[in-house]
Amino acid sequence: MDARSFREFLKKIAQKAASPSFREKIVMDSPSFREFLKKITQNAASPSFREEIVRQAAFNIGFKLGYAGVGLVFAVLESSTIFEVDGGLRAVIYDRYRVVIGETVREGTHFVVPWLQRHTIFDIRHTPRTFYIVIHTKDLLWVHLIVRVLSRPEVCQLSRIYQTLGPMYDEKVLSSIEDDVMKTVVAESKADELVIDTLRVLAFIGEKLIPRAKNFNIVIDNVAIIHMSFGNEFENAVEGKLVEKQEVERSKSLVAKAEEEKRATIIWAQGESECAKLISDAISAYGMDFVELKRIEVLKEISSTLSKNFNVTYLPKESNISLELKLKLDK
Repeated sequence: MDARSFREFLKKIAQKAASPSFREKIVMDSPSFREFLKKITQNAASPSFREEIVRQAAFNIGFKLGYAGVGLVFAVLESSTIFEVDGGLRAVIYDRYRVVIGETVREGTHFVVPWLQRHTIFDIRHTPRTFYIVIHTKDLLWVHLIVRVLSRPEVCQLSRIYQTLGPMYDEKVLSSIEDDVMKTVVAESKADELVIDTLRVLAFIGEKLIPRAKNFNIVIDNVAIIHMSFGNEFENAVEGKLVEKQEVERSKSLVAKAEEEKRATIIWAQGESECAKLISDAISAYGMDFVELKRIEVLKEISSTLSKNFNVTYLPKESNISLELKLKLDK
């Protein structure tokens, strides 16, 4: 038998062995399996065999339940003893005997004693907080403000923050001091100052807000006004003021234009007066020669203009061309 025929033979045997009917036939035909079935049928009628089967089943069930209970206890102990601290976070451990452990827990995997200790996670990254306020300014105009504050807790004071304020420290502290500071600053400023000198107003807010937050171990790094709007009265007043300003600018431009025209007229009159004076001086000094020269220049300009017009014909005064034309017309 060659190699190809042998491989096909093995393939057929494997396909036949994979069928369930073939496996059942092999098991049923084996002598050991028949003897095993015979012993089971003989002993199944005895009470002791049934008791042994029940005892063995109960033992197996209890053994499995014990395994499940041990696994459950281990899972509970693992969830209550091991905790993770991610990047940008810190943890504070509360102890039933030592109250709060002073050291903060850094990033990584840590252990606590179940029931005796409990951990609380704090976020030490910059957290934006936005709040909305409606208040009237110094000139009694209502203004709507949306202010954003970037804040974070002091890492070295997390245990004290947990003892005095709890995990929700920002909602307890920032909401009250921000509202108080904004009302104080806006009430001392006029509406046009809020629009024109916003940076100074923000600096003033920071000067009042940062020290008050520092008293509660909270660091404020940035304060910004992201939206500001006024009532209809202020908008109408601003619009009217802009219109009046444009009218004033237009009046100024008209006055400046009239002044320039007046100055141009005066300069032109002065020039004409100076020209007439020069002509008078020239006539008195040199006689009528200057006037004759000017007359010749004007006539030269007129003749040059008429020569370019084809509808004009020039006839010399001293020639007899007009007489000849008249004679021809009479004939």
